[in-house]
Amino acid sequence: MTPKTLETLETPKTPKTLQTPKTLQTPQTPMPSVGRDIPHDSAAGHVSGESMYVDDLPRAEGELVVDFLASPVSHGRIRSLDLTEAAKVPGVIGLYTWRDLAHNRFGPILKDEILLAEDLCTFMGQPIVVIGAESRRAAEEAKRAIGIDLEELPPVLTIEEAIARRDFIGETRTIRRGEVDAALASAEHVLEGTFVCAGQDHFYLESQAAIVVPGEHGALTIHSSTQHTTEVQEVAAHLLGLEMKDVICVTKRMGGAFGGKECQATHPAVMAALVAQKTRRPARLVYDKDLDMQATGKRHPFRNRWKVGFRSDGRIVALKIDLYSDGGAFADLSTAVMARAMTHADNAYYLPDVEINGTVCRTNFPPNTAFRGFGGPQGVATTESILEEIAATLGIDALDVRIANCYGIGERDRTPYGQLVENNTLPRLFAELTGRCDYRRRMQEIAEFNRSSKTHLRGLAMTAVKFGISFNTKFLNQASALVNVYLDGTVQVSTGATEMGQGVNTKIRQLVADELGVMPDRVIVMITSTEKSNNSSATAASSGADLNGSAAVNACRAIRERLAAVAAALFAEGVQRKRDTASGHPRPAVPKDAGDPSRVVFEDGVVFDRDDPSGRITFPELVHLAYQQRVSLGERGFYATQGIDFDWATGTGNPFLYFTMGTAAAEVRIDRFTGQVEVVRADILMDIGKPINPGIDRGQIIGGFVQGMGWVTTEELRYAENGELLSHSPTTYKIPGVHDLPAEFHVDWIENDTNVKNVRGSKASNEPPLLTGIAVWCAVKHALGFLAGGRPAPLDLPASTEQVLTRLTEISRASHAGAGRSSS
Repeated sequence: MTPKTLETLETPKTPKTLQTPKTLQTPQTPMPSVGRDIPHDSAAGHVSGESMYVDDLPRAEGELVVDFLASPVSHGRIRSLDLTEAAKVPGVIGLYTWRDLAHNRFGPILKDEILLAEDLCTFMGQPIVVIGAESRRAAEEAKRAIGIDLEELPPVLTIEEAIARRDFIGETRTIRRGEVDAALASAEHVLEGTFVCAGQDHFYLESQAAIVVPGEHGALTIHSSTQHTTEVQEVAAHLLGLEMKDVICVTKRMGGAFGGKECQATHPAVMAALVAQKTRRPARLVYDKDLDMQATGKRHPFRNRWKVGFRSDGRIVALKIDLYSDGGAFADLSTAVMARAMTHADNAYYLPDVEINGTVCRTNFPPNTAFRGFGGPQGVATTESILEEIAATLGIDALDVRIANCYGIGERDRTPYGQLVENNTLPRLFAELTGRCDYRRRMQEIAEFNRSSKTHLRGLAMTAVKFGISFNTKFLNQASALVNVYLDGTVQVSTGATEMGQGVNTKIRQLVADELGVMPDRVIVMITSTEKSNNSSATAASSGADLNGSAAVNACRAIRERLAAVAAALFAEGVQRKRDTASGHPRPAVPKDAGDPSRVVFEDGVVFDRDDPSGRITFPELVHLAYQQRVSLGERGFYATQGIDFDWATGTGNPFLYFTMGTAAAEVRIDRFTGQVEVVRADILMDIGKPINPGIDRGQIIGGFVQGMGWVTTEELRYAENGELLSHSPTTYKIPGVHDLPAEFHVDWIENDTNVKNVRGSKASNEPPLLTGIAVWCAVKHALGFLAGGRPAPLDLPASTEQVLTRLTEISRASHAGAGRSSS
């Protein structure tokens, strides 16, 4: 039935709205959007090249190129700065230093960060002078013409040195349960050691980018490739001496982010905004890949000291971990990253007596920042490595050690910080994946292979992930959404979520379509803007769909309630009319609850009474009727996560709404002569609740594993002695390629409808899968253990080809030395 025009529907009570074709007289099988593989809303645009990113926006009249002079040293004192010659360069419009800012100090947690260096340069790549020019060539010439006299100072470039100097960011925090020292003293076995894991570059395809357009009354509109439009708005307003009402930040999409654009997108945005504010001309700053990698923060490196007590069956009785991270020159999000590392150090395992201490170290590197997993991977990898050490020491299978320590159901089910592990599917995931991947047989086969092969080693490991979903900071767990229904029955949705390829817009679109009973092609998610979604949280912590989707659902339900009242009155009138016009034929009596909005069903673009579906109306027709009755067709929805809280004074609480869980088994083959690691097979089994979009979630699981695999193997950050990043391009920094994927790769999830706490029973699938890649590193450690005679094999993360070859050589020399001593 085609929607009526306003003229044909000017009398809302017309019975024509109930005279639908016979094909619509009985309810059809509902076709909900949620749970279906609706294509990603940008898929066609990505393939065709039509998707617009910041630097794709057309150049505006008078637009300036923005660049900056960066610190050439990791630590130095600025003796003098001379801009005279640079200002004479043709095409240079403006040169700006920290003195041109209203304020120069900011930060998402601790307000310790300086945007433009003042007296000191504290990391290589730190901006000193911002340049606004007519062309890139002029900007480059101006950089060379700036006179700067720097006194180079000794930098702090290692966690060990920062610890020795006691140069920390924030305070050391602790999570503690039981009496760990006493439990260690009485333990049957005790091991201790140090786990070292390096950082990782985000390597998003679209570098940091911002375009700023000045408006009336000093206002600025910032087009930013950012995960957090509100933070860009707030920081730009603060540093430029504006009010937040004078700044609008918009984000259409990002070409990847992975946490790297949660806070650090503010830097290019403010520098471009400074030029736009001073010149009243549009300004554009887009990093190239080399600059992006050199000047921006990374995943935090960690150096963790641990001591574990355990029984002969592998069960842990006590664990003490001192986590130390490299925060870089300023705090950024380092304290929050450390908090998540601490709350994930238990991972999937019950620790009866435990003490976890977390300290952030200050160094002279760019401030390290959020990265997919947000500290969770570093905490989890530490414990998974410890379990491998226990297994090798006892001479038993590491999987048996993991199962012995796995969180239980109804017992041994509270985290070190006191949260109950509800709806625990970890035992099931371990059991099912063990059978699916034929773990026991393959482990025997690998042992036999390693005894006989002179050229290769093989290793196999199964690890787990229990990832908490919610922001560490309680107040960030909120979101709003604006839903507008138009007269033709189409719907626009605006939220604070930002699309970076993860499919959050597609999921929100599906949720809205189902709530209003329309097809998803009738819904569009609009560009993210602080003008429509104020005070938004970052799209991070795997909570983008959870928070913003829930807010959109709440808005839809308010609209639907009003529409249902209109429909119920219409249906009641139709039933009454049938009774009044009856002519000898039996007619249904008017139900006592005729006109009850709770009986109105929205489904497949039509609206009907659940108990009397013979009278139906299309969604667009209902929208017209509601409009004529002056019923609001727009709504702002709000959502705040309930039941979460945490107290760092006691180290206890419920910081997470729920846990996404999973297990992964990875098999590697190592060339004994080159150290080359090949992942030959991977099996992943996740609990992601009831997926909103199975196809998108599958993509997230696969992509997360591959990115995690890169972190633990090939993605090695190499620095010179002065702190200069040497691996700052695809030629020197190796992310996984298609040929690095396992030849045999199995991905699946279990059926689980127990996650009633989250929207439509779904679970987040963005960050947790990255941690499944840790299985690859554990498999390498397992393989090296065979060559070491079953003893624990020392191995840092990443297990690069160079490190593996070094370990092979060391183990071989030790074996030959031992054999020589025996023969003598």
